[in-house]
Amino acid sequence: MSATKIIHSVPSDPLTGSISVPVYQTSTFIQEAPGVNKGYDYARTNNPTRKVLEDVVAQLEEGHSGFAFATGLAAIDAVLKLLSAGDEIIAVDDIYGGAYRLFTHVYEKLGIDVNYVDTTDVSNVANAVSKRTKIIWIESPTNPTLKVSDIQKIAIIAHSVGALLVVDNTFASPIAQQPIKLGADIVIHSGTKYIGGHSDLVAGLVVTKTAELAEKLKFIQNASGGVLGPWDCFLTIRGIETLELRFKKQSENAFAVAAFLKQHPAIDEVFYPGLSSHKNHDVAKRQQNELYGGIVSFALKEDTEAAANSFVTSTEYFKLAESLGGIKSLLCHPPQMTHASIPREKRLQSGIRDSLVRLSCGIEDVQDLIYDVSQALNTVSSLKEVLVKV
Repeated sequence: MSATKIIHSVPSDPLTGSISVPVYQTSTFIQEAPGVNKGYDYARTNNPTRKVLEDVVAQLEEGHSGFAFATGLAAIDAVLKLLSAGDEIIAVDDIYGGAYRLFTHVYEKLGIDVNYVDTTDVSNVANAVSKRTKIIWIESPTNPTLKVSDIQKIAIIAHSVGALLVVDNTFASPIAQQPIKLGADIVIHSGTKYIGGHSDLVAGLVVTKTAELAEKLKFIQNASGGVLGPWDCFLTIRGIETLELRFKKQSENAFAVAAFLKQHPAIDEVFYPGLSSHKNHDVAKRQQNELYGGIVSFALKEDTEAAANSFVTSTEYFKLAESLGGIKSLLCHPPQMTHASIPREKRLQSGIRDSLVRLSCGIEDVQDLIYDVSQALNTVSSLKEVLVKV
């Protein structure tokens, strides 16, 4: 979707002509008679500000309907409520720690089985599905090792057994990738990340492909009540208006940082789909409009938690925090932060090494980001020298 379409997908206010979407900060709406209203009765069920956001997000993903939730995990939770006891999920092995925690500690107790596989190999998915499989759940790219799965091929497998393909599109954003056009049934975003873009809100977004799925998700949204408030809806809409500009700049910065890391002697492995050396580069190039996002992960040759801690506590512009996708650069150590809820053995199996660091490149001058990474890597080298001496 072009910048022009994105900007003009946000409507002006028909009542006043306001070029910004009004914030309808109200809990309820006056009715002319019982059940007779202007399309709104109670703010949990619907809100005009939220309706604009949901419509805009549906347009971004070229889906049927959008739904806004209080957090990304609330959005994931709503989709999981489509399942029943005895159903099975096939999920990408390198999954966000919060999703893993929800799957394992909440839904498995309710009789829903989860089978984790490396979905970058389509044969793994084909071999894992069964009659009980109701959802195939992928992130593409994944968090934090940026694995890329072939959405189109996995959609065919999902539909062959009557399952839904759900794609967490947070890392690619609708600017780079539109999974529904590739065959996905449901798309999820942590709106906290690229879509909001300024690290000042938390939000979850769901887009459905069909009216039937939209009706089910609308019921769940209203029945469960985890909706996004009007002010955060307004902030998310504001973020969408600059999404393309930000995402392109962040992608440019990340590519330059990844290229720098690739040749640095302290680095063992770099994870960035934009690099030709990335094992899923060809799939990413085909699916992501040759935009690869602002996230770069890497593992140090000194593959220890101590080495990672030295790096993440030594940067100036990259701030140590648990998020990504904002205009200010962030970094984290997934084994101790975002993915701490996943057992170490399972983390290692999915490629999350002890020294793995995740960078979220913002829109700063790229030479400053490269300098910051470089000087922080010097602290890791210094640590190694100290350890050798001891």
